[in-house]
Amino acid sequence: MIAEQVCRRMDPERSKIELIATRMSGAIHKGDLGIIIAEEILKYSVFELQVIGGRLNLEIERLPEPYRHKIRGYFRDQIFGAHHVLLSRYRSGAFRRLTEPFREPELFSSYCLMIPDGCTAWDEDMWKNPEIWSPKHRLFYYLIAAFTMFVEDLPGHPVGMPFPGGLVVEKRGKEYFCPIREKEKDVFFSICNFCPARQTQ
Repeated sequence: MIAEQVCRRMDPERSKIELIATRMSGAIHKGDLGIIIAEEILKYSVFELQVIGGRLNLEIERLPEPYRHKIRGYFRDQIFGAHHVLLSRYRSGAFRRLTEPFREPELFSSYCLMIPDGCTAWDEDMWKNPEIWSPKHRLFYYLIAAFTMFVEDLPGHPVGMPFPGGLVVEKRGKEYFCPIREKEKDVFFSICNFCPARQTQ
């Protein structure tokens, strides 16, 4: 019954997501994209942000210790730390002064094309309340990642973020390196495929 309700919500929500992705793809430069993303993020209610935070906490709690303890802060910084920076820059007017072009315009276009399918390709088996989770919540994740990777030119996962095996996301000079950068090529909706970091050798 719940699955049917989620499916019924999917089509109109996908149409809205497609419009947002199209709006993003029309951004002329980084500042333009920053404004678009911030305006879309500001449409999320406090309750929706709580649901997103609850989902993030659930994903963290499913991880084994001691890895869970090590990574908790990085996951939160990846989503809500970037959320804070985004809105601070928007409210200060910083994006209106940012006219720098995109690092890789074609990669950015591919990212925008991926978003609608990425928002509807997920597994809800682990989520105890699928009736309150929707593609719009997944969109939040992609909006934040777009800000991080295409406006800030930062890795999708924060510098210092650890992964199993002891490797971490690193900054060496002006370049970033990630141990999983090229590990998820078969997962079309993974942000790793669009990240400015290079694969750790």
